Amino acid sequence: MQAHTRSTGNDSRGFSLTELMITMAIIGILAAVTIPAYRNHVRKVMIAEAKANLGEIKILQEAYRAEKNTYLACGATPAAIPSGSPVSWAGGGIANFTTLKFTPSGQVYFQYAVTGASTTAFTATATADLDKNGTAATYTITNAGTVTGPVPANEY
Repeated sequence: MQAHTRSTGNDSRGFSLTELMITMAIIGILAAVTIPAYRNHVRKVMIAEAKANLGEIKILQEAYRAEKNTYLACGATPAAIPSGSPVSWAGGGIANFTTLKFTPSGQVYFQYAVTGASTTAFTATATADLDKNGTAATYTITNAGTVTGPVPANEY
């Protein structure tokens, strides 16, 4: 025997409004959690660049001092403070950074400078507007190796 199916005349296909609303709520919750986490991750990557480059600048300053008996001042490079997007390594005090043999690979998120250079001390800085709010964050390293910044510098 064959089973008979009864047609209700309402042969609709697709999703109900309730199913769509539940799906949209789930997507909204996931976005609310993941977008801030992603932004935090991107900021950590930017900060890691600054700390790595400041460490390299310190090493190169020590090598320069061993040869010349003084640290080398370097003007702010790139000329403008980056605002959350990478920029080319150009302008500013690039000549002295080249003398120091410091050339970052690719574009940079920070503006770098070396100030207070003398026979005994220097301070290197990395400055950027990480979250594009108009307020620059500055990380520093000294000849003693002390790293400071607007968040605990050793957090990342």
